[in-house]
Amino acid sequence: MHAYRTHTCAALTSDNVGDTVRLSGWVHRIRDHGGILFIDLRDHYGMTQVLCDPDSAAFADVEKLRSEWCIRIDGEVKARAPELVNPKLPTGEIEVFVRSVEVLGASKELPLQVFGDQEYPEETRLKYRYLDLRREQMQANMTLRSDVVRSIRQRMWDQKFREYQTPIITASSPEGARDFLVPSRLHPGKFYALPQAPQQFKQLLMVSGFDKYFQIAPCFRDEDPRADRSPTDFYQLDMEMSFVEQQDVFDTIQPVMAGVFEEFGGGRKVDQEWPLISYKDAALWYGTDKPDLRNPIKMQDVSEHFKGSGFAIFAKLLEQDGTQIRAIPAPTGGSRKFCDRMNAFAQKEGLPGMGYIFWRDQGDGMEAAGPLAKNIGPERTEAIRQQLGLGVGDAAFFLGGKPEAFERVAGRARVVIGEELGLTETDRFAFAWIVDFPMYEKDDEGRIDFSHNPFSMPQGGMEALQGDPLEVLGYQYDLACNGYELISGAIRNHKPEIMFKAFELAGYGEDEVRKRFGGMVNAFQYGAPPHGGCAAGIDRVVMLLADEANIREVILFPMNQRAEDLMMDAPSEPSNEQLRELRLRVLPPES
Repeated sequence: MHAYRTHTCAALTSDNVGDTVRLSGWVHRIRDHGGILFIDLRDHYGMTQVLCDPDSAAFADVEKLRSEWCIRIDGEVKARAPELVNPKLPTGEIEVFVRSVEVLGASKELPLQVFGDQEYPEETRLKYRYLDLRREQMQANMTLRSDVVRSIRQRMWDQKFREYQTPIITASSPEGARDFLVPSRLHPGKFYALPQAPQQFKQLLMVSGFDKYFQIAPCFRDEDPRADRSPTDFYQLDMEMSFVEQQDVFDTIQPVMAGVFEEFGGGRKVDQEWPLISYKDAALWYGTDKPDLRNPIKMQDVSEHFKGSGFAIFAKLLEQDGTQIRAIPAPTGGSRKFCDRMNAFAQKEGLPGMGYIFWRDQGDGMEAAGPLAKNIGPERTEAIRQQLGLGVGDAAFFLGGKPEAFERVAGRARVVIGEELGLTETDRFAFAWIVDFPMYEKDDEGRIDFSHNPFSMPQGGMEALQGDPLEVLGYQYDLACNGYELISGAIRNHKPEIMFKAFELAGYGEDEVRKRFGGMVNAFQYGAPPHGGCAAGIDRVVMLLADEANIREVILFPMNQRAEDLMMDAPSEPSNEQLRELRLRVLPPES
């Protein structure tokens, strides 16, 4: 007999009745029924009920067992009485009578319970992550993650991609976030960087003639944490292709992603039509570049109806350049109670409030109600209603000013309205490609900077770079799903002269570009093919499939909100010997 087990805790069925078996696992739960001890014995695969009565030679040892002790038992498989069969368990037709037991690993008093659905502070869960991971939901999430990665790999191989590994230690590169720097012992005063993404290397692979590349790649970014983002590292499906245009990338990655969501989505609907929405339209309609299309609400520009109107606040706003009034339709939201609730939402978001109009039945017709309706009059109110396609029992909310000042709040209001009114579908994955991103934006100090990936090809090539940088669009694209960005990518800028010009507009001279990206610039002088690709966030994909709201629920050993590993006590202070070897000195923190 095997030293630890003949079967897993999910393997025994009625076919094994009468067999002598050996099982190993953890004591999930102990129950005392009139002197007979029942134990739910758990391993990674499932659960088996084992029991011991006072007539057994092992009874005294079984009495000493406690939750989460790791044990091995030998026993005999017996059939449960028909009325005691548990149809929820694969092993629910049988139980094992214990003949002997061995403690493989005793447990101290538990800081968190594995059995049950108790909620614990995140700090406790992360400090004792090895216990947290024993819980059923966490085991399911991590198994799902592993299966998703396997499926993605197979789907990429099926499309004739090959997986190649790129370096983990490399040079610093501006990818939109802070680098993690690694001091060099052999080259004092110089630093490597952990890659924010394999961006340059995968482009160099295309120059090297490897037509289709992919990798399940670790990426490292020193970022502020969010519920859907890790503050230190994450994994992505990284891919690149040569001799392709934007649509070729879409046609390649769509069946991979759709297939994964169909395979692991638990029966939820997966949209097959993925619309292309320009960045400009996404901002107007949804207030975000990662819209949730399960919500049917589309915002609209209704500025013309407020110009010169009796509502002085909006009328005066529109006299300023670059201002707009936008409406958020709210089908079925036509009650004063709901309108007041949304007005309070806007105030919590830091705005004075949201104007609103709602339409109600007056018996002999429809009436527009609310402060805005009274101020602008029936003719303008009716024009707004017709533009928005609303009717009796519906409402509309209004925000005004420069779009960049209110767009995000408007987007959040749209989400809240859709959820509160039951308009947003819950059992669906809705995808959309967001395209035509602006290449440049102004930073907080008014300087031109890249708004997205700096290695993207500008639409129109060199000619497009001769005019206003803020008007230049890039061949850049994101895939949004249910309000999250899942994929980001671009057709790359593979021509040195266009690259130098693109970086020049962002304040980088040719010497600086050669210094920072010398390897790639040099390579592009030797017959670089047109190429493009994208990267999909593995953690975020699994988070959606697992129906979790926090990305830490699908990462084995995540950091906390302060980018700390409470279990391994990282980051930690280096020893003086390590600092001397690296010729570094640590300055005390600023008070």
